[in-house]
Amino acid sequence: MVAYPHPVIRMPVVCHQCRVPKCRENCPTDAISHENGIVKIDGEKCIACHQCVISCPFGSIFTHQDVDTPFKCDLCGGDPECVKACPKGALLFLPAHLTGQAHRMASLLKYAHMKEVEYVEKGEKKILKYSEIERSKSET
Repeated sequence: MVAYPHPVIRMPVVCHQCRVPKCRENCPTDAISHENGIVKIDGEKCIACHQCVISCPFGSIFTHQDVDTPFKCDLCGGDPECVKACPKGALLFLPAHLTGQAHRMASLLKYAHMKEVEYVEKGEKKILKYSEIERSKSET
């Protein structure tokens, strides 16, 4: 996770992993790929023209004086380190195909005053606990 470079305001800015990434469309060397829902920058192909930085509508691609090419969140190969390292447990990684389902479940839990709901993902039984989601939001 990269913090917005402002001396007072610190907020996380992460890649939205767009389905049709503008950064990829504007890359003159095809250094940006979109595989399995993850947008990646290939440092070998990148010529550091910064077209991706300019074209990202969310400001999620960054440059730094110590890095030769632009960089962005690539979800750490599907196992984001920021989620594991968050001291409050406030971050939750959901694959793109589950974000709508999780939003619907959280809304249902809140409306029905339920504490949790079970669901199955790829054959594995999982539990979404609404109380933990709300507590995490209030602690941050």
